[in-house]
Amino acid sequence: MAQGNDIWPTELRVHDGGSKLAVSFENGESFDLDAEYLRVESPSAEVQGHSPEQRRWIGGKKNVKIKDIEPVGRYAARITFDDGHDTGIYPWETLHHLGKFHEDIWPIYLAKIAEIGLKRES
Repeated sequence: MAQGNDIWPTELRVHDGGSKLAVSFENGESFDLDAEYLRVESPSAEVQGHSPEQRRWIGGKKNVKIKDIEPVGRYAARITFDDGHDTGIYPWETLHHLGKFHEDIWPIYLAKIAEIGLKRES
């Protein structure tokens, strides 16, 4: 993941009725992250577990929306989703990583849920 001041956010904006989060960084990079993507890649222990072997793949989040976003100190944001999930604290580095590597991360998610018989729709 990126290190240092280049990943300091300059803007976090929920738009499209809560279906997207626009994130801009001081280094000029910006990303439009889908709520579904943020939810299924949540850094919470509920999704990530406490080790890579404990990673949970969840489906049925295609229509999830961001209900609220609030700062956590000066290092992260807590995103609350309309499905009740609110334990994901997204450090700036994580938001940057999810944006920068979306093209690598998203296909892995899609393949994993297909492999275990889950669908994006609820």
